Amino acid sequence: MADVPAPMRGTGFKVPGLRKLLAARGFQKWAARNFLTRRIVRSEGEALFDLVAGFCHSQVLQALVSFDIPARLMDGPASAETLARQVAVPEDRMLVLLRAGAALGLLRQKRAGRFALSRRGAALVGVPGLQQMIRHHDVLYRDLADPVAFFRGETEPELAGFWPYVFGGDVDPQDAATYSDLMAQSQLLVADDTLDAISLRGVTRLMDVGGGSGAFLAQVGARYGDLQLTLFDLPTVAPQAQARFAAEGLSDRARISPGSFRTDNLPDGADAISLIRVLYDHTDATVTQLLKRCFAALPKGGRLIISEPMRGGAKPERAGDAYFALYTLAMGTGKARSAEEIADLCRIAGFEEIQKPAARRPFVTRCVTAVRKN
Repeated sequence: MADVPAPMRGTGFKVPGLRKLLAARGFQKWAARNFLTRRIVRSEGEALFDLVAGFCHSQVLQALVSFDIPARLMDGPASAETLARQVAVPEDRMLVLLRAGAALGLLRQKRAGRFALSRRGAALVGVPGLQQMIRHHDVLYRDLADPVAFFRGETEPELAGFWPYVFGGDVDPQDAATYSDLMAQSQLLVADDTLDAISLRGVTRLMDVGGGSGAFLAQVGARYGDLQLTLFDLPTVAPQAQARFAAEGLSDRARISPGSFRTDNLPDGADAISLIRVLYDHTDATVTQLLKRCFAALPKGGRLIISEPMRGGAKPERAGDAYFALYTLAMGTGKARSAEEIADLCRIAGFEEIQKPAARRPFVTRCVTAVRKN
């Protein structure tokens, strides 16, 4: 029964060669008319059409954000004419865009040809870093323009150049500022969900490895007033972290230790180490080496905290398997891993007591924790 669609299980629908039957034109016509199956046919058809139209949907979202339409509607509804004039788009084309946004649930079409934000559209404005990530996706879309060549490995994706730090070596300060700001903007959601899933009670010093401009540590410092903080990252990132810690009033208990975890040992002194959205940027060899460095830097009883997007494992999931797996493939290094795969890498490095705390929003991040027992 594994091949039987979920809505048909338990209905006595057992036919040899079920997949061939479902694919047959005659069966599809019959099922679309039969009152017992037509709802299923419609639902599956709509789901397939959404996959076909998905690229258009993403481009509607990209255009709305690029034209800053959600922010323009925060003060109230506006007409297509007004919005078209503000962003120098022909009115008839703006109307098509706004109607598409309404169809996708981002906008609401009101009387007199005016459009307003929906709850989903308002969330688009309010979710930290989301619009920045959407604007950045034009790079990913270009990398996936020829999916056949992409999956054959015949393309040279732009994302590999957008995130140069993953290859190690020196990084231009301006490039460092660009990707650090993008990561920091989206780090707030990850920090919230990570700290909701994992308690840091009993920890005296937390070292965040690959912590960028300190966005995660700033959130930790706000929740835990006595916790000492250390940020370990490339030297070009340090000035941004210093500015953030000063602005958050954390300078007296946050220190920065510049270095590269590819080539340098991690400093001692922390009884917990966090790796927030770090592992999926790198190969298994680099990750294994990094986890061993974490093990060496922690004292007996020290904790390792890993938080990042993960694959679904035995049960593939949309966020991890149909988005982040492709994103990391386009980067040219790293990969999305399941929690089980990360746990195995932790065991290889020597860690024990590996746990996988439930995450509030798995499409944002998942967590794995481990302990150095000896």
